[in-house]
Amino acid sequence: MTIDNAEPDIEPVDLLSQELAEDPHGGYAALRERAPVVPASVMGGPPMCLVTRYAEVRSVLTDTRFRNNATSVNEGQDVRSVIMNTLNVPADLVDYLAQNILNTDGDEHARLRKLISRAFTPRRVGDMRLRMEEITAQLLDELAEAGANGTPVNIVEGLCYPLPITVICEMIGIPVEDRPRWQAWGRTLSSMDAQGLPTALRETVEHVYELVGRRRAEPADDLITGLIQVQEDDGDRLSDREMVTMIIALVIAGHDTTAQLLASSVEALLAHPDQLERLAAEPAFWPHAVHELMRMRGPVFGQPRYPSVDVEIGGTTIKAGTPVLAALLAANTDPREFDNPDELNLRREPGRRERHMSFGQGAHYCLGAALVRDEVEIALRALFTRFPRLALAVPKVERTMRPGSSRILDMPVLLNDAAQ
Repeated sequence: MTIDNAEPDIEPVDLLSQELAEDPHGGYAALRERAPVVPASVMGGPPMCLVTRYAEVRSVLTDTRFRNNATSVNEGQDVRSVIMNTLNVPADLVDYLAQNILNTDGDEHARLRKLISRAFTPRRVGDMRLRMEEITAQLLDELAEAGANGTPVNIVEGLCYPLPITVICEMIGIPVEDRPRWQAWGRTLSSMDAQGLPTALRETVEHVYELVGRRRAEPADDLITGLIQVQEDDGDRLSDREMVTMIIALVIAGHDTTAQLLASSVEALLAHPDQLERLAAEPAFWPHAVHELMRMRGPVFGQPRYPSVDVEIGGTTIKAGTPVLAALLAANTDPREFDNPDELNLRREPGRRERHMSFGQGAHYCLGAALVRDEVEIALRALFTRFPRLALAVPKVERTMRPGSSRILDMPVLLNDAAQ
């Protein structure tokens, strides 16, 4: 048995079901109130445990008995290998997606995190704020031109994806002429398109090796050069393969989740015009607003984790090696932790420590958290300042489910810019 002491009437939930995609808040709330641990499945993979309540989710994310690397656990049932097979990822490319910093533990994770942190510094992130503002302004100019005369524009394609992919490309050091290819590759890699993914991944890997070679010959003020310097100066160095894998992971993680957070945040704000009015009157609350949007509109669940020994969570015994998913959205809206958790309150005080789980907890806390917060604040503030009468052009935004998120692919809006 994978799960002992679980309620016998709970059928495994399909985490990619359209029902959960269309109503993730309601669906995960129902699961949370049924039990702190429920059986689940993803893409026909091994039986999994979904942990649904705040205290239990926090425990899974911070307990060192849980590992991100299934192969380090005896009888670990690797979910990623199932997904890779389903997506037709060639065997020689699997490690570029499955063996990155997100999937390491202990000393190895600490080593990689230390090395990447030396290049991914707070100064570098802080220096990007002005560029984020400039990139956002340019994208809004393009939206204004496309949306002239009341023409609907797709804000997902016009702002939510171009902003984070451009920012991360600039930080990493991807030349301007190569960025259209990276935008296409990034969308394919995050879309789980089994037909296009193998080619996009191979082209991405080859291009990163090429960029690394180019930066060795011509250093620049970018992340690739910083990683090369770490490799050359530090005895505990990154191999070329680790460097390439790291860069790919940063691009994927650095733009897709941010793009979806932006899209979902725009949807949420449009549904709460009273909150937008208060932000317009009191813009100092934008940082609070970003935390609240992260809480309610951040990732649905995180990376699979694997207990190295039998572990009891919420009165349920989870066998060693069983894939465990922390339901971040369910934890972030748990009434055991938050007052009125289903109410979007952009003035909600985040507290001295960040209470929501959207960036994770513990050793795997998101390295790019500060970057994401800046991007979201800058983009949303500029969008609703420039287009205060922004409105949906459709009755309902359609969603689809992918591992980790309920995704918005298209959001037609009317800008209604007073300046037009």
